[in-house]
Amino acid sequence: MDKQRVKGAVDEVVGNAKRQVGGLTGNTGTQVRGAAQQIKGKVETAVGKAKDAVRNANDDAAAKQGTCH
Repeated sequence: MDKQRVKGAVDEVVGNAKRQVGGLTGNTGTQVRGAAQQIKGKVETAVGKAKDAVRNANDDAAAKQGTCH
């Protein structure tokens, strides 16, 4: 699992918590920063998943090449 996926998941959770706290306290700034962090986390998670997919495809291609020889 790519490190960026883990970081993204953490940012999503923390961002969601900030957004909810901001909503409960009426602090729009905290709510907006939380939403931004949550979006950042989703992007990081997507990038990490893409990196994993590329890595897995390379591993599969290398394995197939090794079995042909």
